[in-house]
Amino acid sequence: MQIHNQPEMVSVLNGLETSRLYIAQQHSRAYWSMGIGAACLLAGFLFGLPEVGFVLLIIGLIVGFIIYTLVGSKTSAYKLDFKIKVIGAALKQLDDSLQINPQSGISQRDFVESCLFSDIPDRYKTEDLVYGKIGKTQIHFAEVHAEYKTETQTKNGRRTEWHDIFKGIIFCADFNKNFNGLTRVRPKGFGGVFGKWISQNVLGNKRIVELENVDFDRMFITESGDQIEARYILTPSLMEKLLELNQYANSTISVSFIWSNVYIAFPLNHNYFEAPIFKSLLNADVLDKDLNILRLMRHVVEELDLNTRIWTKE
Repeated sequence: MQIHNQPEMVSVLNGLETSRLYIAQQHSRAYWSMGIGAACLLAGFLFGLPEVGFVLLIIGLIVGFIIYTLVGSKTSAYKLDFKIKVIGAALKQLDDSLQINPQSGISQRDFVESCLFSDIPDRYKTEDLVYGKIGKTQIHFAEVHAEYKTETQTKNGRRTEWHDIFKGIIFCADFNKNFNGLTRVRPKGFGGVFGKWISQNVLGNKRIVELENVDFDRMFITESGDQIEARYILTPSLMEKLLELNQYANSTISVSFIWSNVYIAFPLNHNYFEAPIFKSLLNADVLDKDLNILRLMRHVVEELDLNTRIWTKE
């Protein structure tokens, strides 16, 4: 996927690069103004003129803030154009039906109903919805940052802390099969191993599914309300593909099969599809991370073999 080699994209990239250079210049001026103000404050203390230094700091911060604010609308327009024109073009190379809506995402209801996570978000942010078809498979995915809060009483009052439930990409695809119940594959870890033992040996939990793939069973805990269906879904081939897919994420993925959809949560720490400010758009490698994540999403469909219509909806 080589965006820079496409003749129709040259003028787009050149136009965006002109905007980027102006924005980068204004940002640099703002930062320099704030930095000079801080240096003046330090010099004021060194030379016994702290009041003068403080005044110059305030002036520097105000000037920097004004410059940064005035260029704000151009920065927003530049970032939006980048997503629609550049990322949009990259998506079209994957499949002509794929589109991006930067101001939309995965709904909080969809996030909760995926049954991928135990906690309900108290704060939820999503953006950069990609949707359409790859082959015959309807897909959508978006960046999501979901958090829950805890409140504790301290001697100084009530303290609120925020904790990540998930940060990364939530991917959803039509599996073309109405499942009888929920089958869920989640990271194991030490707590998962202990929890699995408790569930099986103390609580008698019949939802735990024992699978034949030792590596898969070591990495994940699989639960299902229908043991037969779970084994029908998680074929030896699919388990191998999920293990391979897991290598692309920053930490272990989670997967759920519910209704007629497969949901996959990819934990990631990079904010994708964001236009660079201080790096040229004309560098061939500037889009590498964005293009790689798009390839990964196509890889999801291919690895899960979603376009093989073995099952049909009832």
